[in-house]
Amino acid sequence: MKIEYQETTSDLLQRIDIHQKYGSRDIDQWMLELLKPVKGSRILDVGCGAGKQCLTYHTFLEGEAEIVGGDVSQDLLNQARRAAEAVGARIDFQTLDFNRRFPHPDSGFDLVSCCFAIYYAADPAFTVGEMHRVLKPGGRLFTTGPMPENKRLFYDVIQEATQRPIPPMPGSSRYASAILSAIRDRFPDVRLEIFENPLVFESVEPFLAYTRASLNEDRKIWASFFQGEKDFARVMDQIGSTATARLARDGKLVMTKVVGGILATR
Repeated sequence: MKIEYQETTSDLLQRIDIHQKYGSRDIDQWMLELLKPVKGSRILDVGCGAGKQCLTYHTFLEGEAEIVGGDVSQDLLNQARRAAEAVGARIDFQTLDFNRRFPHPDSGFDLVSCCFAIYYAADPAFTVGEMHRVLKPGGRLFTTGPMPENKRLFYDVIQEATQRPIPPMPGSSRYASAILSAIRDRFPDVRLEIFENPLVFESVEPFLAYTRASLNEDRKIWASFFQGEKDFARVMDQIGSTATARLARDGKLVMTKVVGGILATR
């Protein structure tokens, strides 16, 4: 089965869409139940991407909050602005590099969130320190990231197909260790919550679409597996054959997302 190699900024959005279509649980609902954000809050979403988290807050709070989204990618920020404009949401999307001092004064936000991004920080202690700095006393930090047991099927299929060891993933290899440790060092009250969401694929195509998007988005991590278009197509053919055989054997492919949610109070 041929899947074309292409560099596209839509890979992350495609993965999010697959989570929503094939998963049985809503991670946004889980997040809101944990946080219970209140109207009138000032919220900063760090690494906001295309604005999904900011729009979730806006909808839940019925527009009665001051929401700021920051990201280093201008392309994703533009997507976020268009998405907010489409629903009439007044959200301030701005450039923010979490490896540098945040462009915000001390103690300005009730809630700082960073979902599926913080583990890319060059220096977690610095980034967590900036999050702590811009929070009000009593304010909360919420982050999400993959746990070590996250999406085992995905890695098992790739390893079986290629006969190569899986490279360390920034998320699952850092989130429950370096990131959690950095937050515990800075915040007095920290707890870790777990979210599990089985993605059930009854055909091989959506699993391969997810795999293509993952390998392409994180192609620097997977650089030892393919170099250029032909190599990418060859690897995807191998993965497709292995996934097809597993589907025929088991009747479905079940890939469970295992996400940690770290909730800390300043």
